[in-house]
Amino acid sequence: MAQETVTPDGEVVVSEEVGNVRVVTLNRPKQLNVISSKVVKLLAENLEKWEKDENAKLVIIKGAGRAFSAGGDLKMFYDGRNSKDSCLEVVYRMYWLCNRIHTYKKPTVSLVHGISMGGGASLMVPMKFSVVTEKTVFSTPEASIGFHTDCSFSYILSRLPGRLGEYLGLTGARLNGKELVAAGLATHFVPLEKLPELEKHLLSLNTGDEAVVSSAIKEFSTDVQIDEESVLKKQAIIDECFSKDSVAEIISSFEAEAGKEGNSWIVPVLKGLKRSSPAGLKITLRSIREGRKQTLSECLKKEFRLTINILRARISGDVYEGIRALTIDKDNSPKWDPPTLEKLDDERVNLVFEPFEEDLELNIPENEQCRWDGKYEDSAYCHQ
Repeated sequence: MAQETVTPDGEVVVSEEVGNVRVVTLNRPKQLNVISSKVVKLLAENLEKWEKDENAKLVIIKGAGRAFSAGGDLKMFYDGRNSKDSCLEVVYRMYWLCNRIHTYKKPTVSLVHGISMGGGASLMVPMKFSVVTEKTVFSTPEASIGFHTDCSFSYILSRLPGRLGEYLGLTGARLNGKELVAAGLATHFVPLEKLPELEKHLLSLNTGDEAVVSSAIKEFSTDVQIDEESVLKKQAIIDECFSKDSVAEIISSFEAEAGKEGNSWIVPVLKGLKRSSPAGLKITLRSIREGRKQTLSECLKKEFRLTINILRARISGDVYEGIRALTIDKDNSPKWDPPTLEKLDDERVNLVFEPFEEDLELNIPENEQCRWDGKYEDSAYCHQ
């Protein structure tokens, strides 16, 4: 089975060269392949090397064990809470890498089984081909713990049909493999039992011809039919409620819908929304809304600023309290500051969106010839 990939212990990222195909495996299975500083560095090095290598025609990304990737390493952020900017380097590298992934010059395939959440999903959605299975679980749950939809998701979610992006970003709702294909967040659904065979076939192709790769994946994939109770069938309600101007109005509109017959699915979603960090919700809603009018690089620069300001606890320390409640003490009883939406005004929210000085912004080269420039090593942060 695909989730039993044998990889060398100790290496957090394993790279292989098979003919003209390059394979990178996220290899922290016990930690659900969360993305650490070392993972980001190795991914960037491999992707740059392969894009420049004439013999590398196709790149495959997969995860070892039962997850693709559960996203950023929350413990790393929590452990650095009392040291100023302890995670700045990994954050800078990750957003810089996100841009290169979205604009990669060679065909990429992600083979995604199990959890693919937050930053982990940024290694799935932008790929030319993203293959999901019946075991794939996607979500962007960051707002609930006082963070924001990051790693290019203010760009991705804002481009989904109607207000589905706001819904996914604010509620952290989960989508399964079939729903991901239906929503356009993945390209192919392949039953898990066929995944090893598909991978073997892709390795034997030895080509970067997109039409050939596409037709090879299609051979193993099946058409998707989403269930009647899928959230994707509730688009009218989602568009009605999640188009409101503020988080408070969204919640109140959603509450009104919950009382109507046949809408019992809303009750647990609403409960989750009300338990979430007010700061996380307000920042996320604004970021996704701004994302609709922003380019990819504008979204990434904005998300970099948001992340740094949130980790600096510029308006709230909710992200640390959220991580504590979820993964450290596991009491699931966060004490948010401020505790309610009403106590966080828009002027305070503005503070985390404020631009940095030019040399402290994320550097995304506009010139295609220099696309691998702008690394952390060349930034003002590295030389402070």
